[in-house]
Amino acid sequence: MRTIQVSEMIDEQKFNRFHLQILLCCIFIIICDGYDMFMLGTILPSLMAEWRITAVEAGLFSSYALFGMMIGALVFGPLADKFGRKKVILICTVIFSVFTFTSGFADDPTSFGIQRFIAGLGLGGVMPNLIAIITEYSPKKLRSTLVAIMFSGHALGGVVASLGAMYLIPNFGWRAVVWLGALPLIFMPILYKLLPESINYFMTKNKKSKLVSVLNQIKADGQFTIKNHYVLQEQLKSEMKGFPVKQLFKNGRTLSTLMFWIAFFMCLFVMYGLSTWLPKIMGGAGYELGSSLTFLVVLNLGAVFGAIVGGKLADRYGSKRILVSFLVIGFITLTMLSFKPSMIMLYILIAIAGGTTTGTQIVTNAYVSQYYPNEIRSTGVGWALGIGRIGGILAPTFCGALLDMKLSLQVNFLAFAIPCIIAAMAIWFIQDNFSNMTVNRQEKKLI
Repeated sequence: MRTIQVSEMIDEQKFNRFHLQILLCCIFIIICDGYDMFMLGTILPSLMAEWRITAVEAGLFSSYALFGMMIGALVFGPLADKFGRKKVILICTVIFSVFTFTSGFADDPTSFGIQRFIAGLGLGGVMPNLIAIITEYSPKKLRSTLVAIMFSGHALGGVVASLGAMYLIPNFGWRAVVWLGALPLIFMPILYKLLPESINYFMTKNKKSKLVSVLNQIKADGQFTIKNHYVLQEQLKSEMKGFPVKQLFKNGRTLSTLMFWIAFFMCLFVMYGLSTWLPKIMGGAGYELGSSLTFLVVLNLGAVFGAIVGGKLADRYGSKRILVSFLVIGFITLTMLSFKPSMIMLYILIAIAGGTTTGTQIVTNAYVSQYYPNEIRSTGVGWALGIGRIGGILAPTFCGALLDMKLSLQVNFLAFAIPCIIAAMAIWFIQDNFSNMTVNRQEKKLI
């Protein structure tokens, strides 16, 4: 009879087919999530024209979805830690796919807004659990990189939304852009078969045979059997009792938890403000709608590049150092954009802005997912995203109000630049010495 240290075994593995399978499943879901979220920015001009609504009223659509995302993250994060991440991921995917599709039949702003809110519940619930499950199964040396690659699919979804809108809106109208959001429903059987449940869920629910099956996929020559004993590196049992959210403030984590929340608030303010209003801002600066949508494509391509490069740098040099540097660069870049540079420089700056704002948020997701123990990982990520959504909720309406006030281009971009500095300061104050990797831990045999 062998005793298997599950966490250590997973940490030491090389990237293999099993990891690729999980990564591809999560990337597909997050691309659909990103498409669902970013497509709103591409159709807002059409909605404003058809329903004759103001920029503030149009901005509320994004706020409704983000409010739903906040609630979804706060609720589904802790639920997944108790009932399994795979179940919650699939349920949330169905929710946002169905209600995005049905919102394409809305005939008035109220109906559209309600369905955007419900879709937001699924969008918010799926994100922390995708991050948590990638972190749980990734080799230690690749965690930030794989989370960044996976979550860059969110920005890639924005690229797909922008390119799709360029073709669909002139030919079929804005509703076709929305109806395309039903695509994940077709792939649900494949996702159900390929996506594994959480290791922590198998251990705590004593599902030994399923655990063994997954471990033999992670390490093909491991020859794991139900006769072995399996242990996780857990925090002291006394610490982990009670409501999962309370654990975010125990063992010296209070300051860091609050700093994560501030950083997420600011990053998501910038991320959703830009993705919602960049086409309209650039249109107001004299660019045609087609060119403005191209700027959104460049922004999201920059985010994909920034996330992947940032993830690799974070694995090598540490997340805090890279995140602070990226956010400072983001501040400088957005400030430079406010002076309407030449066209070539404009595209370069927008790409850098995407990499250092949305890309930074993606790397921050990886950072927070590694900060908390596995038992409260979905809760930690979910609540950081949930609190951060408040920034995302405020951004579209706040920026819409700025646009209605007909302020200068400099003021519009400074509204995105200043939060980058605040986020950088919050990241700087996170206490790495209290992170998940250094907390006093003990082994506990579960099954």
